Amino acid sequence: MIKPREEHTNETEAGERMSFIREITKNKYLYLLALPGLAFLIVFAYIPLSGHLIAFKKYRLADGLWGSKFVGFDNFKFFFMSADWYKVTFNTAFLNGLFLIFGLGIALILALFLNEIRHALFKKLAQSFIFMPYFISWLVVSMMAFAFLNTTDGMVNHTLEAYGAEKVNWYLKAEVWPAFLTLIYVWKFAGYYSIIFLAAITGISGEYYESARIDGATRFQQIIHITIPLIRSVVIVLGLLGVGRIFYGDFGMIYGIIGDNSALYSTTDVIDTYTYRALRVLSDFSKSSAVVLYQSVMGLITILIFNQIAKKIDKDSGLF
Repeated sequence: MIKPREEHTNETEAGERMSFIREITKNKYLYLLALPGLAFLIVFAYIPLSGHLIAFKKYRLADGLWGSKFVGFDNFKFFFMSADWYKVTFNTAFLNGLFLIFGLGIALILALFLNEIRHALFKKLAQSFIFMPYFISWLVVSMMAFAFLNTTDGMVNHTLEAYGAEKVNWYLKAEVWPAFLTLIYVWKFAGYYSIIFLAAITGISGEYYESARIDGATRFQQIIHITIPLIRSVVIVLGLLGVGRIFYGDFGMIYGIIGDNSALYSTTDVIDTYTYRALRVLSDFSKSSAVVLYQSVMGLITILIFNQIAKKIDKDSGLF
């Protein structure tokens, strides 16, 4: 006798509930260990999402989030009706694109070089040396950059004078700063990412390399045909994580090094610094929140698109 569809559906749901209860009961201690992390996500990641409502309201501290007047998309006009929205969006994506490409590229090269070092002590010293800049704060980095680039006694201008060239006021030349910021970013983060790549490389079985050596493959051929293909998934995941933040301008970096130098805004002003200035000058939480919400939506769209592209390249390398 064939059971009615409704009865069959109820039995399926009941079976799924029992299976879920058995899973919880069987691994209750593991789920208890996950509770602090879950609570952290709920308190600091999901509950704050309600703050995006400010972007659609005329927010007043006296009225609070729920009491403030709802104004729809009026706050977004502040951003999209100005001439700045395209510039800061392009700068954010362009700079982060440079950081992502050169940061991961140089990090991969460093990891390949470190993997070829056979002297254990020298290898550890090299890893420590290239990893050290990661721990230097952006404030210290900005002072170091100023020591190199300032007009009066900067090291770069002293070198130019020594070779008979004129001093250059680098803090008035907006066109060179994407390159400068990329160099600074690579110097600071390439060592960090190289350690991740090196960990993936050391996990590759030595049998692959032994077979390649028997077949007469050189070290360079082993890198091209064994090492890089076997860590491709790690490269893709790190790339996807970077793409997910491509509309996130590193405020500490940009504002710490550039500050309020309006002469450099044309190439260095990103969404985060623009939002900060809008909040500081206008003291308008609603308009600033609208810009931040735009930034978040663009980041979500970008990661969805590139995740699908990554899955077409390697179906096991997508984030979800």
